[in-house]
Amino acid sequence: MMLGMIWAQAHDRVIGAGGDLPWHVPEDLAHFKATTGSDPVIHGRTSFEALPAKFRPLPGRRNIVLTTRPDYDACGAEVVGSLAEALALVAGRDAWICGGGQVYADALPYADRLVVTELDLRVDGDAHAPRIGPEWHVVARGEWRTSRTGVSFRISEYRRR
Repeated sequence: MMLGMIWAQAHDRVIGAGGDLPWHVPEDLAHFKATTGSDPVIHGRTSFEALPAKFRPLPGRRNIVLTTRPDYDACGAEVVGSLAEALALVAGRDAWICGGGQVYADALPYADRLVVTELDLRVDGDAHAPRIGPEWHVVARGEWRTSRTGVSFRISEYRRR
């Protein structure tokens, strides 16, 4: 089993603002879809709700939503109350953590792989990616590219040492 974490971050590790993504980078969305493929995805409730309604749950894969609200209606996704429950549901399978900030922080000790899109963008935000410490090393780093929306970005992959 491989547990990966995937996110896009602006400067200062900003990953969200007010429960939404404060940018639109279609190339990163395509990369997310290609990278996560048909593997199960684990979202926090706020990150799940940030998805456009027509993409909830994400098609072609098992969707698991972490929330403290036991009666939460996740539109066909599975609802769990803890990260441990979510990880038990995907035991033995590759899976992806898809946010938000607190879920990333809680899941980081269990992750094997990080796929991070860095955006050359300064935005105010209230959700942040975890710091990537010395226990991680870069195994791939893409060139800086410019999105068709004008945002410069590059994609890096890290593995646990």
